[in-house]
Amino acid sequence: MSERSDVLTARRTRSEPRPLPTEVRAGGKTADRRRPRGGGIGQGAVILVLTAIAVVALFPYLFMFMTSFKSNRQFNDSYWMPTWPLELENYSTAWHQIQPYFITSILVALAAIAGTVALSSLAGFLFARYEFVGRGVLYGMIVMLMMVPPVASLIPMFVLMRDLGLLNTMTVLILPHIASSVVLATILMRTFVAQIPQELFDAARIDGADGPRMFRSLVLPLSMPIIGTVSLLTVIGVWNDFFWPLLVITEDKLRTIPVGLAFFKGQNATEWGPLFAGYTLASLPLLLLFTFLSKYFLAGVQGGLPGTGK
Repeated sequence: MSERSDVLTARRTRSEPRPLPTEVRAGGKTADRRRPRGGGIGQGAVILVLTAIAVVALFPYLFMFMTSFKSNRQFNDSYWMPTWPLELENYSTAWHQIQPYFITSILVALAAIAGTVALSSLAGFLFARYEFVGRGVLYGMIVMLMMVPPVASLIPMFVLMRDLGLLNTMTVLILPHIASSVVLATILMRTFVAQIPQELFDAARIDGADGPRMFRSLVLPLSMPIIGTVSLLTVIGVWNDFFWPLLVITEDKLRTIPVGLAFFKGQNATEWGPLFAGYTLASLPLLLLFTFLSKYFLAGVQGGLPGTGK
């Protein structure tokens, strides 16, 4: 009987579940206790540093925006703080003076985007998906153009435009921007198109699609992220270009926004409100474009999945 009772006791002991440790019943607080102390302080310091960087970076734009609503008297009396009432007339005055420059810059930017995207997308498709004699040499020459500083081509470009009789025309503003933007754009497009799976092109060929059809129906729709990146970079180049329009344009109606703002500053040297209102209006297009194209821009820069924009 004693041996049988010992066996039953042993079986009961084995079948009964062992009680969970106190640390486990407490919801895993042991793991929390093992975490290094000071994590909250470090995270707070990082947030504080990032906030300070953001404030320093955005303060000039905030100051510009506040000053655009001030009169000269308000500007002198309250230099750093916003004032009341708001001088909304500053924007109408600034828009009346910079409107020709604004329209010229938009037209130049649209034409430069169209030319750059058309040439770079076609060249990137050919370099990525076609084998032809001299492909490596041609692509290597395009890559080598990245090492040429823009100032080195300034005088040859000016002489060429002068001999072609294009000075003081809209064309002299558009062609150099296309020529300078298409180099980097071709490299980006070629790299992006090369990432598209080959199975898609094989399936398109089986369905009877030729090269132009694959370019229109396959490559362009899938390349929207990199097209957005190229478009935004081209607009930034046009909007920030100062020396070339100053060199080749003498007519006031053909001046772009950077050159126009320089002349606008000379005309409003003592009128701070309209001057800063003009700067604010000039910065709005880039702000809006980056807001709407930032998804494609980041996807193109990071090499996102073709066609997803992610």
